[in-house]
Amino acid sequence: MPKTIGGTEFRKMIVSGAKVLEINRAKVDSLNVFPVPDGDTGTNMSLTIQSAVKELSMCPSNRLSELCDAVSKGALKGARGNSGVILSQLFRGICAEIKNGDQITVKALAKAMENGTKVAYSAVSKPKEGTMLTVARLMSEFARQQAPKYKDFAVFMADVIKRGEEALAQTPELLPVLKKAGVVDSGGMGLLCIYRGFLSVLNGEEVTEEVALPEAQKTEEEVFGDNSDIINLDLCEIEFAYCTEFFVINLKKQTTLADIDKLKQKLLGIGDCVICIGDLELVKVHVHTNTPGLALQYAVELGELDRVKIENMLEQNRALRAKREAEKKEMGMLAICTGEGIAAIFKDLLVDRVIEGGQTMNPSANDIASAVQKVNAEHVFVFPNNKNIILAAEQAKALVENRVIHVIPTKNVPQGFAAALAFNPEASAEENKTDMIHAIDNVRAGQVTYAVRSTDVNGFHLEEGDIIGLDDKKILAKGSSVDETMLSLIDRLKDASHEIITLYYGQDVSEEEAAALAQQVAEKYPDCDVDFHNGGQPIYYYIVSLE
Repeated sequence: MPKTIGGTEFRKMIVSGAKVLEINRAKVDSLNVFPVPDGDTGTNMSLTIQSAVKELSMCPSNRLSELCDAVSKGALKGARGNSGVILSQLFRGICAEIKNGDQITVKALAKAMENGTKVAYSAVSKPKEGTMLTVARLMSEFARQQAPKYKDFAVFMADVIKRGEEALAQTPELLPVLKKAGVVDSGGMGLLCIYRGFLSVLNGEEVTEEVALPEAQKTEEEVFGDNSDIINLDLCEIEFAYCTEFFVINLKKQTTLADIDKLKQKLLGIGDCVICIGDLELVKVHVHTNTPGLALQYAVELGELDRVKIENMLEQNRALRAKREAEKKEMGMLAICTGEGIAAIFKDLLVDRVIEGGQTMNPSANDIASAVQKVNAEHVFVFPNNKNIILAAEQAKALVENRVIHVIPTKNVPQGFAAALAFNPEASAEENKTDMIHAIDNVRAGQVTYAVRSTDVNGFHLEEGDIIGLDDKKILAKGSSVDETMLSLIDRLKDASHEIITLYYGQDVSEEEAAALAQQVAEKYPDCDVDFHNGGQPIYYYIVSLE
């Protein structure tokens, strides 16, 4: 039974925690409070910790200082959704405490857990009790108070988890919406999965189920924007200056296939982006290196050189940087959304870049930061258009050095449209920010989707498959048909100040169906201008905007 934890064990614990969470990801997702088809807490947390695992895999050292830096960096880059951001901040606080020692003691881990809780709470502007924050806090308080009593790490961790399970069971009492839905907090459940993975390592147990890491997600939908090749070159520092390409022909009689493999290894020692393929008739070579002469020297030992091409990437990069700098503007806009129609509308509103994201597909902080880097402007206004993406957008600020990010807290697409419409290129960045925030306050929005399970919530008894209408906070309507529910939802959302009603129909609704519904809305509210547009969004039959 271990009394301290070293770098090797710490690495295994993070990997094991990620495995246990991934195994239980669907279960954590299913605890979503609202019975809508977008429960993604488990997915967001899993992708966040898997990003930390990926960063760990590239860390050659088992020194705690380097491992902790990798975990913190990886979790921040991969942070998705509110739960993923909170998890990344927990790791950040824990790692900041334990990185300076060679071994982790029970007392040191308890102190680190306390710091992790503190950092996570500070990342949320209005922390709510009854969430994963509560579970983390009660676990860390128990750990700090009881740590002196423990010498064995596994026993300590088992009791910390037991306290976490008690805290999780209390979450419905602290957050009424959980009690009404009949579930415990999904983020708290995800956190306990990770700690159970930690305990498996401390007990010398293997997490036997194989967990396949998801394929690299296509996180950016290139709807429009400037030339990505130019942007990518502009954003990276050139480590190896010369792109060197050539063929080796007329190979010497004594040359073997093993010699070709040795050439590849030599090239890897002096550069990157190495290609060295062929046979004893012809070898193709490509390498980025600072010593192209050495690459040629290695190759000429095998045979004759042909079609040698050496390009100075530093000079190319300088030219691209100069071009980008000359074209740089003061302000730009970035929107996050799903649906080709929605993206096209943002394009019409002169938004510089759109990345794909929304319910069930929250982009990470790193995804958002990368997209911001590709907007050639000093100030970039970011429209998350989903309340579960706002925190990740805020965290992206820490990943961008040469842009000023202004997160406009749009909780839905109609608010994003209003913010984009408020943009004035002649005004200052601060004036635009104020105008955008004021503009989103004048928009009321709702969505129509379907219930994925039977439950009682917000005064409604719902059966699986019921059509439901909701705003950003609660369910406001239900019905047996989409049109009936949409009309009921508008009735709940509308007040006397509203003059414009706009419907954005999703991928499962035809244009004819949307036109017919818009006609019904216009007849019911003759004092309003009613319009409809193809949004193409998944999950939601309609998004409605009232202004």
